[in-house]
Amino acid sequence: MEKPGAQVAEAAPMTNGHGPRFVIDARRSRFTVQAFATGVLAAMGHDPTIGIRTFAGEVGFDADGLRAGRLTLTIDSASLSVLDDVSDKDRREIERVMKSEVLEVEKYPEINYEASQIAIARVDSALYKAAVNGDLRFHGVTRKQPLTVRIAMLGTMLRGSGEFTLKQSDFQIKPVSVAGGILKVKDELKFSFEMIANRHEPEE
Repeated sequence: MEKPGAQVAEAAPMTNGHGPRFVIDARRSRFTVQAFATGVLAAMGHDPTIGIRTFAGEVGFDADGLRAGRLTLTIDSASLSVLDDVSDKDRREIERVMKSEVLEVEKYPEINYEASQIAIARVDSALYKAAVNGDLRFHGVTRKQPLTVRIAMLGTMLRGSGEFTLKQSDFQIKPVSVAGGILKVKDELKFSFEMIANRHEPEE
């Protein structure tokens, strides 16, 4: 909850000379997808978790001026992998179906998110909240995808965290079943992220 008197500012385009640029460090970040099971696995309380391994992006952020620049994020579709403790056989089958039938990684190798409409609110001395409204390009379909991001400014590092949901059917993806129908997933997916971004110092 925001504190009384929190300052709010709309995003302004930030290019070189208009504010610090922060580059996402994927190795220190976490990005996961939670699918929700139906059928047999639902009765067992098992919802598959998918890890997004390879992604890159950046954002402009001016803490003093309460401004944010364009946010970009590119995900390697083929880098998604199962995090659950399952047999190697089941893992290979789930990932095969996910990449070939759901994501169609050969046809759509990247997932992209881009936003220039960002409103920043100061919550505390080094804590902020961002309301982001951007375009998500996923499986050949582009749709608006709003995000609410909690931001901590830690010296020359930004930490942004949040979650959002989407429906596979909105991106022309039909939920599939694997392992002989044992694993079936619902239409809705939940994404959770904790992004670490470091301030980029331009070369002189």
